[in-house]
Amino acid sequence: MNLRKQDLIFFLFGLILFAVLQGLITGRVIGSFWQLNLLFLGINIILTASLNLINGYTGQFSLGHAGFMAVGAYAAAILTTNFHVPFPLALLAGAIAAAFLGVLIGLPTLRLRGDYLAIATLGLGEIIRVVLINIDYVGGAAGFKGIARDTNFAWVFFAVFLTLFFIKNFVNSTHGRACIAIREDEIAAEAMGIPTTRYKVMAFAIGAGFAGLGGGLFAHTLTYLNPTSFTFMQSFFFLIMVVLGGMGLKYDDYLYFKNTLENGGAMSRTVMFIHTAADPTVECMKVPDLSLAVAEQFALQGKDVLVLLTDMTNFADAMKEIAITQEQVPSNRGYPGDLYSQL
Repeated sequence: MNLRKQDLIFFLFGLILFAVLQGLITGRVIGSFWQLNLLFLGINIILTASLNLINGYTGQFSLGHAGFMAVGAYAAAILTTNFHVPFPLALLAGAIAAAFLGVLIGLPTLRLRGDYLAIATLGLGEIIRVVLINIDYVGGAAGFKGIARDTNFAWVFFAVFLTLFFIKNFVNSTHGRACIAIREDEIAAEAMGIPTTRYKVMAFAIGAGFAGLGGGLFAHTLTYLNPTSFTFMQSFFFLIMVVLGGMGLKYDDYLYFKNTLENGGAMSRTVMFIHTAADPTVECMKVPDLSLAVAEQFALQGKDVLVLLTDMTNFADAMKEIAITQEQVPSNRGYPGDLYSQL
């Protein structure tokens, strides 16, 4: 199934789901209480999916997502309430403001890794919250009031649809594969020529932008904003959702290889297996800690080589399942030749 067909199915499914839910809302089958829960559900999906791009796909440990949500929420609320900007433009401006802040903060902080990055982003979120408490123009500690209730199910649904569609296609693009390579092994990715800092900042900015979009929808759902809504615990809740839902897409070497063969990829490209197990008895290439996502960059750079990583157990299982013959795989790539006779 090619990407365009997948996108078409995604669009059709989204339209059908929207028509069904909107019909139930219009017919008052879904009451006001459950409508409100649907709105919060959609907003949380936007925030979680955007954080998953940073934490799951790019492998950066961010704990300040609520801060970007706050920036988008207050920016959109100020524009619609004080300057009477149309709601769609206010949402867009809130997303851009959060993304711009993500770039400014990402450039210095994303040079950090692991716990140090988590501490830096946690501090960022708290700084944003404290700054909002001390700005009288946005209500300070008393909160920002008088926001119009412009958010409805249609706005939230299509914002969720846009977020998921964009992130899905970004991850499947060359940029997304570079982010996955950074997640798997940043040193190996940088050694292959991937500008790791640029891609980390890019993912951080995109995630922050969608967080700002969710914040704008949140502001025009509650019609009231208070800095206490954007504490560290809110960022922690988003992180819990990401972890429970699955952090990033874990490409399995067997499934990837099987999918490649089914689509005829192995017949037109050389297949080179790189063994990752540090076993001195195995007469093959040993590249510890090199990931499949990093190896895919060879193909993305235009080389006629498909590199697949596996350990001995999964390698044998994959060979048996797909029933590859010696004629389909070159015999001069350095992996153990007697393995084929055992299958």
